[in-house]
Amino acid sequence: MSMMKNGLSLSVVLLSTAVLSALRSAHLQHIAEEACSVQIMVPGLKGDVGEKGEKGAPGRPGRVGPPGEKGNVGDKGTKGEMGRHGKIGPAGLKGAKGDIGEQGPPGPAGETGTPCECGQMRKRIGEMDIMVAQLTNELNFIKYALPSPAVVAGTKETDHKRYVLQREEKQYTDAQAYCQAKGGTLAMPKDEVANRMIASCISDAGLTRAFIGINDLEKEGSFVYSDQSPLQTFNKWRSGEPNNAYDEEDCAEMVASGGWTDVACHITMYFVCEFDKETI
Repeated sequence: MSMMKNGLSLSVVLLSTAVLSALRSAHLQHIAEEACSVQIMVPGLKGDVGEKGEKGAPGRPGRVGPPGEKGNVGDKGTKGEMGRHGKIGPAGLKGAKGDIGEQGPPGPAGETGTPCECGQMRKRIGEMDIMVAQLTNELNFIKYALPSPAVVAGTKETDHKRYVLQREEKQYTDAQAYCQAKGGTLAMPKDEVANRMIASCISDAGLTRAFIGINDLEKEGSFVYSDQSPLQTFNKWRSGEPNNAYDEEDCAEMVASGGWTDVACHITMYFVCEFDKETI
């Protein structure tokens, strides 16, 4: 009885195993068939064209391309219309004073004045005007030509000229520059009166000599005044002068007696400046 029962149990187990194996094989075959069915699928027919979609958003800007080749120069255009006037520029420098023009015709006669006893008053006013003009000239001379009385050894003057002996030793070119900076020039004795005035400046100061405005720096032997005007009929060269000793005497001095001597320009000595009284 026991052996039948064991044999039945074994049979059930074997049957169960066979059923499971059959089910497993059927499942695997089904999967294989599905796989095969997928592999042999063919595409369907092409569908109809769909409607046009909406415009998409603009894409990002592309990269900047390389520069193109330089084009040919075009034809010159026609001249444009004149532009508007520009702004007025700054005023220029003041020009030099022009020459005095010719005297114009006399004007019409004025109206008859009211009679009065003004003769003496007018005369007095005229005298005062002259004194004011003289004082103004003196003040201008002191202001511009004589900044330091310590360097003035003496002064002389004529109706139109003033001569100032400078108590300061300088070379010729430096002396000329000094006089010009004060509004004058080295003294130029162009006649006997001027020569005598300059000589008295030197002698009254107790000096023996001083530079005057005469030289031949530009051309040997052709002496000119410091304003570049040539010596003409008047001269006061001492005997044997000018002699250009050592080939270096291109400037002139005046001795206390009034005579002229050519000397080297690089030496230093006192000098006499000349001023036009109408301009100081």
